[in-house]
Amino acid sequence: MSAWIRMISDEDANDTLKAALDLARTPHGTVDNVMRVHSLRPSTMNGHVVLYRACLHDASNTVPMWFQEVISSYVSTLNDCPYSYANHWANARHLIGDDERADAVEAALQTRKPEAAFDGAQLAALHYAEKLTCAPGNMVEDDVAALRDAGWDDGAILEINQIICYFNYANRLLNGLGVTTAGDVVGYYKKD
Repeated sequence: MSAWIRMISDEDANDTLKAALDLARTPHGTVDNVMRVHSLRPSTMNGHVVLYRACLHDASNTVPMWFQEVISSYVSTLNDCPYSYANHWANARHLIGDDERADAVEAALQTRKPEAAFDGAQLAALHYAEKLTCAPGNMVEDDVAALRDAGWDDGAILEINQIICYFNYANRLLNGLGVTTAGDVVGYYKKD
């Protein structure tokens, strides 16, 4: 466990915190530091878990899972958040399933030149992600119209927006409290 504030271990948790920790457990059976950092306030941990799963792991989402993870990784790159980037790029790479393609995508994200690996609707979504992350006060209706014109329907636009907004929240939580991946199992998918 690593953060600039105290995090409570499973062994030292009271019943309220134990319930929150159980809700936050990953498929690996662990609680990642991004959630454990809330251990002093279990209600915010519960809220964070629900928001995270609604934005990224909801079966009704229509944006392809691999691209949800690419958006997550790009926002985390823009915010210089190594914690979220490590986890969500591992997920994106796994879901892309093609090392050559994944290398090209990662290079494009890291250089902040998504046009080097994307076009069309996906590029429009990444441009929207960059503007909403870096200049949120400059957003205009035409930014959403550009997504619609690129082929995203309004439900997908909402999904894209919520992923971006969630990662701006999570990146600030992590960077602001010095949370690292020390002790975490990085990535959502178990390795063989």
